[in-house]
Amino acid sequence: MIGVIGEALVDLVIAPDGSVVAHLGGGPYNAARAASRLGADVSFFGTLSLDRFGRSLADQLTADGVDVSYALRVDQPTTLAAAEIDGDGSATYRFYTAGTSAGLFEAAAVDLSAVELIFTGGLALVLQPMADEVERLVAALDDRVALMVDVNCRPQVVADREAYERRVERILRRANVVKVSTDDLRYLRPDLQPSIAARALAADGVGVVLVTDGGADVTVLTPAGERSVTVPQVDVVDTVGAGDTFCGGFIASADARGWKLNAALTLDHLVSAVADAVAASALACQRAGADPPTAAEIPGWPVR
Repeated sequence: MIGVIGEALVDLVIAPDGSVVAHLGGGPYNAARAASRLGADVSFFGTLSLDRFGRSLADQLTADGVDVSYALRVDQPTTLAAAEIDGDGSATYRFYTAGTSAGLFEAAAVDLSAVELIFTGGLALVLQPMADEVERLVAALDDRVALMVDVNCRPQVVADREAYERRVERILRRANVVKVSTDDLRYLRPDLQPSIAARALAADGVGVVLVTDGGADVTVLTPAGERSVTVPQVDVVDTVGAGDTFCGGFIASADARGWKLNAALTLDHLVSAVADAVAASALACQRAGADPPTAAEIPGWPVR
């Protein structure tokens, strides 16, 4: 089973013409939906409000096959994110987090007995008390449980940059796979070119680093070397949830192939899973909001 920890929220997507549409979202939430739609066995370990938005978030997870029985349910209102879409479909985010549900999490309540992989990242590395609780859970993981982290920096929410960077550094030391964008790398290491910062991250003990760069190629880095995976050109509606779908696709592809992310995977293995993830993300970019594809929509998707 794959356990996903992180924020579930509602994206208020603001189009260039000023119109607003509410979409269910949150990075780990979207990744959980994507992985499950693509065939993986997924449980959501994040927090869901008992308000109407929270019930909708839970209902969508269930509809996509994600187990929500482990999710913490709270009275605090659902967290909101305003996603402003520019002319080329790219999204800029502002978050409304004070007194809301997304930052609440209890590591002690998580049953890891059936979990083979933990996926986390984004606001789960920032919002308190969740960030400290996630770090506590990560530190307690035994070697049989793999860890994948999507750094997904949210500078707008970071109140103490130094503390945030130290926390991310500690968590990434335990990660088997790290997905990081060039924007993340520019924020975390403004003194280095993104390619150099990514290689430094790989050299610092992370087994696999996956570097995304919008519509440019994805770079796969391991101690054994690096490879690029081509990203197809598509008609982009918006990029909301694209990176999350990439992560869910990577997890689901590896799972379908029977590959453990805490095993010694070759570059060829990793490139195959990344290519599947890119295909899933490309389809998501052609849809409004975070709407991951199913396995049936991707020709040649691996089946266990």
